[in-house]
Amino acid sequence: MIAPVFRHAAPALALLLAACGGGRPEQPSRPTGAPPVTLNQPPSRATQQCFADLTREDVRYSPLPDRDFGGGCLLVGTVQLLDYGVPTTNLKAMGCPLARTFTAWVRNGVVPAGREILGSEVRKVETFGTFACRNRIGTATARLSEHATGNAVDIAAFVLADGRRITIERDWRTADPDVQQFLATIRQSACRRFRTVLSPDYNAAHYNHLHLDLGGAALCR
Repeated sequence: MIAPVFRHAAPALALLLAACGGGRPEQPSRPTGAPPVTLNQPPSRATQQCFADLTREDVRYSPLPDRDFGGGCLLVGTVQLLDYGVPTTNLKAMGCPLARTFTAWVRNGVVPAGREILGSEVRKVETFGTFACRNRIGTATARLSEHATGNAVDIAAFVLADGRRITIERDWRTADPDVQQFLATIRQSACRRFRTVLSPDYNAAHYNHLHLDLGGAALCR
């Protein structure tokens, strides 16, 4: 497949501001609530490489403009996933490294697990979304969420070819041993790929989704 031509830029310090492997400034240069502005600088070498990786893996995507929403909420080197073989709901801006890791996880972890454990193909992934300019939920300290830089995705459910819908909220503690094994397998697969994986086992705030991100402390719960 041919990747779309991209015109929008990413600043040279994308590696520092994207949560994948870098930190974000403690005191943002623009205040919370400031109107968003579009940034116009050439994409970093790492971002260009990530775009090339998606193209090589037959992932259709559209690069998005870099935008600063104030308060530390910043989108740099993000994409909109268009088609990677498994329809997925609610995906908006996500950092290119997150998109690269997410598509590999679904293709090589989730789909095979559905086929081998549940005996049916995973035909759709349902999510609660990616970018949200907000702090973390369920924690005592007010710190920006990885969602605030498009560096996280929340997984809600999986729809199978045989009509079954496996949800995190309803099925995480199901008595069905096959569904238990499926969910345990995909979480373990996610833990090998993402930096942070949070499930209903972590806290009450995650009762209905798997939180996957590439930033912060390494954690698999």
